[in-house]
Amino acid sequence: MFLTRSEYDRGVNTFSPEGRLFQVEYAIEAIKLGSTTLGIRTDQGVVLAVEKRVQSPLIESSSIEKIMEIDRHLGCAMSGLTADARTMIDHARVTAQNHSFTYDEKIKVESVTQAVCDLALRFGESVHDEDAMMSRPFGVALLIAGIDEVGPQLYHTDPSGTFVRYQAKAIGSGSEAAQAELQEKWYSQMTLQEANILAMRVLKQVMEEKLDQHNVQLAQVTPQKGFEILDETSLKAVIDQM
Repeated sequence: MFLTRSEYDRGVNTFSPEGRLFQVEYAIEAIKLGSTTLGIRTDQGVVLAVEKRVQSPLIESSSIEKIMEIDRHLGCAMSGLTADARTMIDHARVTAQNHSFTYDEKIKVESVTQAVCDLALRFGESVHDEDAMMSRPFGVALLIAGIDEVGPQLYHTDPSGTFVRYQAKAIGSGSEAAQAELQEKWYSQMTLQEANILAMRVLKQVMEEKLDQHNVQLAQVTPQKGFEILDETSLKAVIDQM
């Protein structure tokens, strides 16, 4: 006789009779509560944009980091539990540096994404194993943007350890409406500037608050400058153009 659902969702690596891992599904649901995050790939580079939820006027908005650098040619944006994201990004940074020291070349975007997803799959390892990282799935999804010899690339990772390459992708609480808008407005010949403006327009549509340079964050990866997070002056210029 089958056990009830609640008895199957206690074990992080126990399959239900229907072949589901409930803890992983719950982690994916947790991301839908996170702030809206989106990435857009163009031939000139990749754009990452994030809604920063400033819960109180007493919070210093610059201290809320949702986009982080991994290497000079690589960065990522997150939605979900920020603490989990930091663990994954630290792992990605170490992987990128080790590759650079060992092979004297920049790590490929897919390789660093694979390393992050390998870490995501290591939940539920024995607590006696000193390499064990987490006793539950990571409650975070990442959009990893970078440039290598293949060109500009955008990858999406989720708590199941799956990664997929996208032209444009939205995650977080407003992801359904944002993804529909990206699907309608993205086109292959889009310039980087147009991608920046589209990212801001999509965020403006799905955000509850009025969009300004304090409650969003924008970054881009280009062949010329590598990864850079736009400062508030540059961000305001993009918002004014929108």
